[in-house]
Amino acid sequence: MAGHSKWHNIQRRKGAQDAKRGKIFMRHAKLIYTAAKMGGGDPEMNPSLRTAIEKAKADNMPNDNIDRAVKKATGMLDGANFEEVTYEGYGPNGTAVIVHALTDNRNRTASEVRHAFSKNGGNLGETGCVSFMFDRKGYIVIVDKEEKIDEDELTLEAIDAGAEDIEVEEGVYEIYTTPDAFQEVNDHLREAGYDIEEAEITLIPQTYTALDGDAKEKMMQMIDMLEENEDVQDVHHNLEETE
Repeated sequence: MAGHSKWHNIQRRKGAQDAKRGKIFMRHAKLIYTAAKMGGGDPEMNPSLRTAIEKAKADNMPNDNIDRAVKKATGMLDGANFEEVTYEGYGPNGTAVIVHALTDNRNRTASEVRHAFSKNGGNLGETGCVSFMFDRKGYIVIVDKEEKIDEDELTLEAIDAGAEDIEVEEGVYEIYTTPDAFQEVNDHLREAGYDIEEAEITLIPQTYTALDGDAKEKMMQMIDMLEENEDVQDVHHNLEETE
């Protein structure tokens, strides 16, 4: 995974997303709703809900919005019922793409996702067509903003807590875990005093595909269309991104 910093790819897209706060808050609300619906409304007893709330707060989502999403999920307020849907397919030149969505209308979401693929030289595939190309991992990011972190000390802390791997690039520490160990490693590093910039269970490509010219432009346009969709929570792909 060296040379393919997921964090730098996230940061590259932050500027565009900052102009879409309403959509971002809606996505967080859906994610919180689903986590609370499945595991209860107490974040101390529901790690998925705790992680969803942490991510929402990292994007400055107001507490009232967070509380409202939890109350809807636990029956204290009326609200729509959302379900998780996953789409798999191919971008230009066979790049692998997985889309996770939360929707109250499967037909609408499927149509919009299919349109984003077809308009940009891609096509939707069947379930399982590309998921085997990705590994499900816990992913934690710590950024050394003040250049005070001891790399060896953090590495030992992470490995001792159960991390599988840690990569360091330009003061950014990307820590990878198994899904089962994710919460324990995340909690351990927080308790050790480290500020967590990003923490999630995600999909990491096993290999990457390089594109250039028109193919790369179409791939980036497809990613943008998918990310702008209010129903889409995450877009995973194996495009080898460069600055």
